[in-house]
Amino acid sequence: MSDAVPGFRPDQLEGFRIGVTSDRRSEDLIDAFERRGARVVHAPTLRVTHAEADSPLIDDTRAMIAAAPAVLLATTGYGIRRWFEVADSAGIGDQLTDTLRGARILVRGPKTRGGIRAAGLDDDGMSDAETTESLVTRTLAETPPGLVIAVQLHGTTDERQLDRLRQRHRVLTVAPYSWNHIGRADERVQRLIECACARSLDVVTFTSAPAVDALLIAAEGMGMLEQLLDAFRSDVIAAVVGPVTAAPLLAHGIRPLQPERFRMGALIRLVCERLENERVTRIDTRHGPITLRGSIVDVAGLRVAVPATPLALLRRLAADPGSVVSRAELTAALPGARDDHVMEVSISRLRHTIGIPGLITTVVKRGYRLDV
Repeated sequence: MSDAVPGFRPDQLEGFRIGVTSDRRSEDLIDAFERRGARVVHAPTLRVTHAEADSPLIDDTRAMIAAAPAVLLATTGYGIRRWFEVADSAGIGDQLTDTLRGARILVRGPKTRGGIRAAGLDDDGMSDAETTESLVTRTLAETPPGLVIAVQLHGTTDERQLDRLRQRHRVLTVAPYSWNHIGRADERVQRLIECACARSLDVVTFTSAPAVDALLIAAEGMGMLEQLLDAFRSDVIAAVVGPVTAAPLLAHGIRPLQPERFRMGALIRLVCERLENERVTRIDTRHGPITLRGSIVDVAGLRVAVPATPLALLRRLAADPGSVVSRAELTAALPGARDDHVMEVSISRLRHTIGIPGLITTVVKRGYRLDV
């Protein structure tokens, strides 16, 4: 995977914390972010699982060979590769390859095309939007009714799209793997949700729509769904690999960060650019320049890590440098428990952590401001 970022530096993401929810290929994301200095919270919300025995997949493959489908809809490169591995192990790999050579093969995206070519086959085209829906739409537009259509499923079954096909064709399916929800019982998932709600994460990445659904289900089970959605609508960036992954977030009114090219490398580049360009705040004050980078503040030549609650107050003050921010506004900016006492304690803690007397000024009966 090529994910080189122009101007790459090992401190490029220092101070930022990123949540990674993927299971398969999570190492690529984690390594890319950590090499740039980010701290990563890994909490896979789904796990790719295979059947204890592959007999159902083998039975479905034999049925497909016997039916000789006219069209194969291939949806994931990983699924295609695993399907052929299981078929080869069962001694029917050559039969499957010969059968599919006689079929028109349509693929959902470039990775799926790679899987098809690795199997020694060629495809006849790709979906317009790299989604199952657009793949089915193309199939219905380009095929006469009454055909046998084979569909390689990808972790979760999209019954709506299968029903669209079944209205005109006979449909056979194979499921080389499935997704299992890990859920709120997993301590890592709980921790990620709690960190996001406390705004101690800057970004949470998603590489599949089921992973989004699983995180929201886990948050609901913890009684923290609305807090999590509020975090994604405000301070925590939800970053997705493509439009299919974005759909569950959009349904909740969250506009995720999404690359133009639906690739993991493009997602990594975009996250780096967004954090560097929009999440680094530099302010000149009467006490010298300060720079906010995620949870780190550069001040007076020192780099200081600031806890989540005081950091929320500093960000609010930095949003209007020099202006008086009322006590009520600062209290409203707090993650979690919001009351005047917590705000006052957090202001005191912030002053102590930064260690620059007079940088955060009290304006009697009005609020606080940065001394710029």
